[in-house]
Amino acid sequence: MLDQLVVDRTARTISATAHANVVLAFPMFNIGDPRVGTESAAVYSDVNVEVAMMLDLTGSMKKAGTDDKLGDLQKAATRAVETLLSGQNLNDRVRVALVPYANSVNVGAAIAEKAVYIEKNEADRGKVVSNADPRNVTSSGRDYCATERKGTAYVYTDDGPDVAMVNRDFLLTAFAKGYTDGNINYLPSEKCPTVAVVPLTANLKTLTDTIEKFVADGGTGGHIGVQWTWYMLSDKWKNVLATSAAPGPYKKVAKYAILMTDGEFNLGFSGAATVQEAYGAGAAARSIPHATKLCAEMRKAGIEIFTIGFKLPNDAARKLMRDCATPDTGGIKHYYDTSSGPELDQAFQQITGNIEGLALTK
Repeated sequence: MLDQLVVDRTARTISATAHANVVLAFPMFNIGDPRVGTESAAVYSDVNVEVAMMLDLTGSMKKAGTDDKLGDLQKAATRAVETLLSGQNLNDRVRVALVPYANSVNVGAAIAEKAVYIEKNEADRGKVVSNADPRNVTSSGRDYCATERKGTAYVYTDDGPDVAMVNRDFLLTAFAKGYTDGNINYLPSEKCPTVAVVPLTANLKTLTDTIEKFVADGGTGGHIGVQWTWYMLSDKWKNVLATSAAPGPYKKVAKYAILMTDGEFNLGFSGAATVQEAYGAGAAARSIPHATKLCAEMRKAGIEIFTIGFKLPNDAARKLMRDCATPDTGGIKHYYDTSSGPELDQAFQQITGNIEGLALTK
């Protein structure tokens, strides 16, 4: 029988005292049935937690023989969201977002309508447009892919689309259709993930169903994935998201990003004059610094970043993941370099465990 339940919100502990009346086989001294008591205490967190997971769906993740990197990621990511959302109550204290990426990011219809400016031709390239601008006309036949935000004042910020929309670079279409000139209208592109971003949710089935549908294809526009990971955690984007998916204020919510890749960031539309430049040898020299700067600004905003490299091909890729991660403090590891499916799963599990532990200190 529960005698007492004490919630100490200062110490963030729950203490319970209970007893049971035990029937003795041989009662002594006429004392009747003695009470056997017990007391226990547990630490809990009442801090709301938001986690955005950037997941690599590029062509190098495809299954090759017995090497099933995509399958390994699906298993690890599924276990991670199950761990993060375990023990949830009606308050949905923990919410998770998914940001699959390849050449670009599929942001889905609802977000694209309010946040993505489509560059229809060469003359549109680089324009900075807000979603209040009458030039942003919604048309049928569009896809929901997004590349970099344009405009030097907004590239490395989390400003919402009411300030500056994110562009869908014309070169994405030009590459998909084999064109290198401007004689093409915007059409559905290739190599954009078939699954869309999942904004913050506590619905485990929504998350696991999306992970199950992952398909690997395309190049590594990782900085675009980093960018959208930030947006999914920024309260400046709440007006283009459903109320249930709206990020909370930075100072009141514990925010974490998990950035995962199996390759070097080697694709970039912004700053490229041609399709060949966007996908060519010099693209890494644009994508890597772009991602590094975004990570630095995310950390300044109050987002703690964990990074996972999975069978990374070179030192440049490892350096980027190290540089993007929050510096280690208090024995908490933030950068993981994994070389197998079990190691990838272990990295996700350690990170999810650390996130809940860190939330106790917020």
